[in-house]
Amino acid sequence: MTIEYPAPYWKDYELLDSGRGEKLERFGPYVMARPEPKALWDKNLSDAEWKKMSHTVFKPGAGFGKAGKEDSGTWERLRKMNDQWTLSYKGEPDPETHAASDLNLTLRLGLTSFKHVGVFPEQAPNWEYIFRETGRLVRINKANGLPAPKVLNLFAYTGAASLAARAAGADVTHLDSVRQVVTWARDNMERSGMDGIRWVVEDALKFARREAKRGNQYQGIILDPPAYGHGPDGEKWKLDELLFDLLKNVSAILKPVDSFMVLNLYSNGYSAMLGETLVRQAFSLPPEKQMQSGELALKDSFGKVLPLSIFVRLKR
Repeated sequence: MTIEYPAPYWKDYELLDSGRGEKLERFGPYVMARPEPKALWDKNLSDAEWKKMSHTVFKPGAGFGKAGKEDSGTWERLRKMNDQWTLSYKGEPDPETHAASDLNLTLRLGLTSFKHVGVFPEQAPNWEYIFRETGRLVRINKANGLPAPKVLNLFAYTGAASLAARAAGADVTHLDSVRQVVTWARDNMERSGMDGIRWVVEDALKFARREAKRGNQYQGIILDPPAYGHGPDGEKWKLDELLFDLLKNVSAILKPVDSFMVLNLYSNGYSAMLGETLVRQAFSLPPEKQMQSGELALKDSFGKVLPLSIFVRLKR
């Protein structure tokens, strides 16, 4: 198991401080404070310093503490800032040749009523993995006279992972149950100078089941499911009850060779080992089959490590 962080050269994002259930972050030119239940320690900076540095502060609303609504609330503006702005991400240079990466993202950010801004910066290591693995499959397919690898991104949100796969040359299907965030993802694609992604507004489990029945397969599948959610037709999603079923359907639509899968989980109480066991059982993998698993984390400017999600990566 490993702990992975965004590369330190990414200058458009910074975790400035964390503690007492909050985190202080800079996204491009703007600094904001918002709740973070995992930040159980003390802050290094005073509350006055946080307030002086912040452009906006998120205030939890009536849903705080309620399953599925715990992130709802409003933003209190303290300094002048735009309602929307962009964040740039340039991929890591090739470790051997030091050549510049073709992973070059421009992501639109904005303040939402659920404390999110349109990007999860700790996911940068997953973007890098998806970009590298997709590139590997593109080269394999090309050598064998095959078309571009098909990559499916489930619970795809605003699309950074979809763009990572597309930048590497994949035929990408981006699926989310919320039409507004699919529109947001399309905007990110256009701002990043890309095209050709297939957009699907649907329940992820329903889609995976249908693809399995049709015999459709993908060389890459990305899953980042929430703890709770709803499909476009009111389908209820509860992670604990439906994740294993989803993974079993994903096992049927992931090609058995020359393929990869990335599972990311934010839910409290889920460990990397639990995620790895879920994948191993859903895919009927032998004990000797190796997988990558670990935690994605951010480190604030005082060196405090904030773990935010667990990942499991399967490579075939």
